Amino acid sequence: MDRMLVVIFDRESKANEGKDALFQLENDNNIVVYAYAVVARNADGTARVGQNDDPRPVGTLLGGTLGTLIGLLGGPVGAGLGAAAGLAAGAAVDVSHATFGEDFVEDIKQQLSPGKFALVAEIDEDWTFPVDRSMEALGGTVFRRALSEVKHKLNDQHTAAMKADSAQLMAEHAKAHADRKAKLQEKINQLDSKIQARLEKAKERRQAAEREAQAKVELLKAKAAVAKAKAAETHI
Repeated sequence: MDRMLVVIFDRESKANEGKDALFQLENDNNIVVYAYAVVARNADGTARVGQNDDPRPVGTLLGGTLGTLIGLLGGPVGAGLGAAAGLAAGAAVDVSHATFGEDFVEDIKQQLSPGKFALVAEIDEDWTFPVDRSMEALGGTVFRRALSEVKHKLNDQHTAAMKADSAQLMAEHAKAHADRKAKLQEKINQLDSKIQARLEKAKERRQAAEREAQAKVELLKAKAAVAKAKAAETHI
């Protein structure tokens, strides 16, 4: 299952050890690490993103769901800093559109006080014990949330409701007297504009999700190719 993982540490060195532990778990075939970052919370509430030394082509993933979470942790200024590191910024950092939920973000913010560090990673894991055992051994506090399409479905429901309102207004407009038609038409136009804006944002989010999904496929292919090459070397 694809999950967003956040582990809070008291020291940056421990967060980096946690990152190494994640990749060891991946090498042991316990999890897949799609992308990661080490984040510190500044005294002004913004987020500082550490140097990412992952040699794999994960730019799309860093700019997707994981980048969105980092932007939310740091706010507008933190998101700007994230953009400098190749992470998400701007409209992407909208908690109402995130697939992990506002409560998840708030729980992390409460724990990620200034001076603490967060290992943030998007992973695929079948069970939680390997990661929990490794992170807790390093003194980390683990948060995780399954990634889903719930927010997309909720957005579709809101759009459908707005379309229903528009249809009702149009039905009233057809029967209304002349002095009422102008007011109804204004409401219809305003609602239609909102519907179009929501549909455009939904399109952008789905396109971003498709790019992220393709990036994961390519990452898994690269990982499989490396494993195959290593296996071939052992039989030489």
